[in-house]
Amino acid sequence: MAHDPDAGARFPRPYRSRSAVGIALILVLGLLLGVVCIGSIGWLMLSRDSGRALLSHLWSAVTGRTLTIDVSQPTVVDRIQRLQRLETVVYTMDKIVTGEKENTFFPDFLAGDRLLMMVHGEVVAGIDFTNLKPGDVSVNGKQIRLHLPAAQVFSTRLDSARTRVYSRQTGLLVSTDPNLETKVRQAAEQQLLQAAVLDGILKTAQQNATSTISSLLQGLGFEKIDFD
Repeated sequence: MAHDPDAGARFPRPYRSRSAVGIALILVLGLLLGVVCIGSIGWLMLSRDSGRALLSHLWSAVTGRTLTIDVSQPTVVDRIQRLQRLETVVYTMDKIVTGEKENTFFPDFLAGDRLLMMVHGEVVAGIDFTNLKPGDVSVNGKQIRLHLPAAQVFSTRLDSARTRVYSRQTGLLVSTDPNLETKVRQAAEQQLLQAAVLDGILKTAQQNATSTISSLLQGLGFEKIDFD
């Protein structure tokens, strides 16, 4: 068998060893570079979320608003006084009211004047807080004691659109009295007021006002509310 004297020169053993080591190093470096890239991307994503969260907290701290509720005595008095005339109940009624004028000597068909009226009216009641004084309110932490004014009737009125004269009878010898209808209306208002009071309109107004003021004071932060 012939021997090639140049074979050792073309493929030296040290060269082949260095090539294998170089390839191994390249593979290792590539693997490390891939790990570093993946870790860097993950760190950047985490850093971005953390940075946004941090900036969000900082922005909230700078621009945030603090809730403050002033429940001092002057403030409570002022808030209640703003209610002024607190209407808490409206009483309505339909009623037939009569009015007549008679003559001592002649019968009604000759000198009488009789009016029958169908009335619809309402009575409004509530509490007037305009005169509430600082001494009427006592504040102790989240406890408050309030002297509630007595309920009163604000107005009594007839609804003109729903009030009408049902019948009118005037004697043959006399003319119609123009003031009779006015007097019947006035009497109807008085009867309406009396009926509302007898039905307990003032008591209802007081109870409704207590409920309304309790809700207001609870909204101001009070936990214990007493009335006297």
